[in-house]
Amino acid sequence: MDEYARDTKVEWREWGLAPFEDAAESGKPVLLALTVPWSAECRAMDRGTYGEPRIAANINDGFVPVRVDADRNPRVRERYTMGGFPSTVFLTSEGEVITGATFLGPDGFRGILDSVRESWDAQGAAAGSIPRQLQDESPPAGELRPRIEEHMVEQLLGAFDDEFGGWGTDVKFPLPRTVEFALVRARDQATRTLEAIRTHLLDTYDGGFFRYSTERNWGNPRREKLLDENAALVRAFAHGYRYTGTEAYRDAAQRTVDYLTTTLWAGDAFAASQAGSDEYYRLEPSEREGTVSPNVDKTVFADRNGLAIDALLWVAAYTDDERAQQYASRARDAVCATLVDGGEVAHYDGTDSDTGMLLDQAQLLQGLTTSWQVLGEPGPAEAIADWTIENRQQDTGAFRDGPASGPGLCDRSLHPLDATVELADALVDLAALTGEDRYRNAALSAVESFAGAAERMGVEVAGYAGVAARLQQPQTLTVGTEAGTDLHRAALRLADHETTVVPEPDGDGTARLLDGDAIVAEGTTPAELEASLTGER
Repeated sequence: MDEYARDTKVEWREWGLAPFEDAAESGKPVLLALTVPWSAECRAMDRGTYGEPRIAANINDGFVPVRVDADRNPRVRERYTMGGFPSTVFLTSEGEVITGATFLGPDGFRGILDSVRESWDAQGAAAGSIPRQLQDESPPAGELRPRIEEHMVEQLLGAFDDEFGGWGTDVKFPLPRTVEFALVRARDQATRTLEAIRTHLLDTYDGGFFRYSTERNWGNPRREKLLDENAALVRAFAHGYRYTGTEAYRDAAQRTVDYLTTTLWAGDAFAASQAGSDEYYRLEPSEREGTVSPNVDKTVFADRNGLAIDALLWVAAYTDDERAQQYASRARDAVCATLVDGGEVAHYDGTDSDTGMLLDQAQLLQGLTTSWQVLGEPGPAEAIADWTIENRQQDTGAFRDGPASGPGLCDRSLHPLDATVELADALVDLAALTGEDRYRNAALSAVESFAGAAERMGVEVAGYAGVAARLQQPQTLTVGTEAGTDLHRAALRLADHETTVVPEPDGDGTARLLDGDAIVAEGTTPAELEASLTGER
């Protein structure tokens, strides 16, 4: 049970089969509380709602209360979150959803309790239903076409906020994958968004990026700092620097690397998150000296570390930042040593950790394929890819998020689009690095398994269109030297970020850009390669 449960007066149960069995035997609904250690609202609900004696007594008497750390239990999170944290979800003994909400104060909680009791008394278990994303056995498949990329460019143009930057006209999320897609297709949108993120979400005193802004003009940011979101932004700013040479983008990336390698360094790898604290951030920077900074969750998660390894290595590739390279290598070695077993990746180092989760497999694989490109050090990349394809890819080509077993609705198939994009992107790189078509074929099948929904996708999943474009127009820059040579370092900086750079230690000393199987540029020196790539002879 997480440490904050002690702030409540509820007799919480651990997630597992037992509370659902008890619910069936007692005829009571299940109350599922999904919390995360970085959320101020979770702490407020613990103290103000679950800490209220009469509410707690009502819960203990009439429900089977279960508490889950959503960061540590991704399968539960993906099936039951109400769109934010805390998530308060009422379930039947079969795990079906009766109703749910996010934060609830005492009055709101009493109201939903009354509503649930009314539904339960009238319908019993029939009051529950299966969420829509779990009702279909497979996503809508289709064929990859150039129209997928065209549609997403149209979405960028239609959703871009010309006044303030970013996409949308309400809450502003940084959407780093969308920024990366736009860097080669709508660069002005990408750079204006990077500038807005840098100006409004970068903590210039303590370091790191805040999560998102609650206002259209990027005002009133949510001040939690998550490793995966910071890592994704480091990569986006690094790629932005590669395309534009803007020093401010390089500085934002490197300053965030400093934050990740200090505040979010857990000794051998990267910590999961740092909580937001309104009280702390109300202080002027000069007043923060000597105060206790917001809590850091030092759990080392495989997926988030995979993203951090990936991001820091691109910073190193573009800037020769030795600190970024060293910490990425240390995290890679530690995570692979403690969390990888024969290609199966554990979410974190604990006896109750999920293993073989698609996002863990995918994002750690991405970190390892980048390590191969930048350092020539692949680690167990092929073992992880092979295990994932063998154990998570279904006959339809779609990848499942985890094993087909578990309490509640965990035994129902879930095919997460975001994790599929991450995995397919890594498999495209791995196919180029190994010369093995089976990795590209697995990626193609996975991306095609969602192609029937491509026309309904918005800018939030621009990464899908990006990997679809990579599959249709693959580009590889082979470097006929070992990693670390001047030619290899130049290739990393000159290649489009959607191009795979393949160091070949036994090669002939020539770098060649391949569009499919056709050589479109080559050179034996950095200057020759640059001239060939830019058409300057």
